Amino acid sequence: MSRKRVCLVSPGHVSCNPRLLKEANALHDAGFHVRVVAGNYSAEARLLDESILPQAPWSWTQVTLGAKPTYLMRRLWQELARRVATTGWIPHLSVAIWAHSSMSAKLAKAAAAESADLYIAHCLAALPAAAFAAQKHHAKLGFDAEDFHIGELTDTPANQTEIRVRDRIERTLLLRCQHLTAASPGIATAYAKRYGVNMEPILNVFPLAEAPATTERQQGDRVGSEPSLYWFSQTIGPGRGLESILHAIGQMQTPVRLHLRGILIPGYSEQLMQLAQEVGVGDRLHFLPPAPPDQMARLAACHDIGLSLELIQPRNRAICLTNKIFVYLLAGLPILMSLTPAQQEFAKQLGEVALLVNINDSAAVAVALDSLLSNPAKLQFVRNQARKLGKGIYNWDLEQQHFVKFVEEVLQ
Repeated sequence: MSRKRVCLVSPGHVSCNPRLLKEANALHDAGFHVRVVAGNYSAEARLLDESILPQAPWSWTQVTLGAKPTYLMRRLWQELARRVATTGWIPHLSVAIWAHSSMSAKLAKAAAAESADLYIAHCLAALPAAAFAAQKHHAKLGFDAEDFHIGELTDTPANQTEIRVRDRIERTLLLRCQHLTAASPGIATAYAKRYGVNMEPILNVFPLAEAPATTERQQGDRVGSEPSLYWFSQTIGPGRGLESILHAIGQMQTPVRLHLRGILIPGYSEQLMQLAQEVGVGDRLHFLPPAPPDQMARLAACHDIGLSLELIQPRNRAICLTNKIFVYLLAGLPILMSLTPAQQEFAKQLGEVALLVNINDSAAVAVALDSLLSNPAKLQFVRNQARKLGKGIYNWDLEQQHFVKFVEEVLQ
């Protein structure tokens, strides 16, 4: 019997979507024929792609923005679609698709170029593309919700057009999906309440092979010998709780350094550095370059405490469990977690490994960090506990079994 074929589709770079990479590798190892269709438009991310794709065991297609004239034409179509959507009336699904993303059409063409038994979309712009390919090849359709996409927007007048656009896409296409997964129980619940669909939670955990080889803390690319707080993301920008943590650091008794890893939004480093100087820690803020997904746990292990500073607005941040949490566990780091509904619930599973705080109360955050960092024995204990949780429960070696079984059931 021939191997089943699965195509994963994403508008972003493969290096910016470790969840897609993990799924592609897991399906390949389980005996599926895997193809990845992903975006290619950022110079920084392209360099990281080049460290991943040549070694990939599955086939892949990269979708660029295209020649300038065709790119500008797609942007014109997008602008026209958005103007129609702004009226409050979306006469056809295609209007919503164009209004949301000018990349969906190119992704659809690339995804449909080869047949598959199942097309799984990652990120909302990929859902119409995967749906088009699945319809063309009479295949099954899937969607992986790493975020609650309507919940990424605050419910303000300025966002109503985009909220209508996203709702039209999801309300139409999610009901066509046979495979639906979500990155947290909270996201799965949010989709169930809004659209009446059932999503299988698949946590954003990481392979044991990516864990540090030793429990001893290495210097890595951290700066200085003082205790280090660590945070990473694809991009470093506002609305991520970083300003709040700087205020807390300014009130701490322990001299700590803050290391941030990712691609900086233009102008944001100057804003953050100015704030750091205002609170008296300008010499202790450090920006680190982005790195391949499979290096994240080892790089995190160089630090002392991981930061998961999600906000309660927009709603998506309140209900997500980001990959940061699971990288920190695999790296053996205690986690300072903001008091969101999702993190508050998950902290019950982590015990003393989690420092659950209201990040808007900078004095309380400072006390919590000082209390742990001033007790080396306690810090080592919670580091060991974090590592046990990462290696024993929250890792992709275990979670991928659940994911692969779900795909196999869909394709029966």
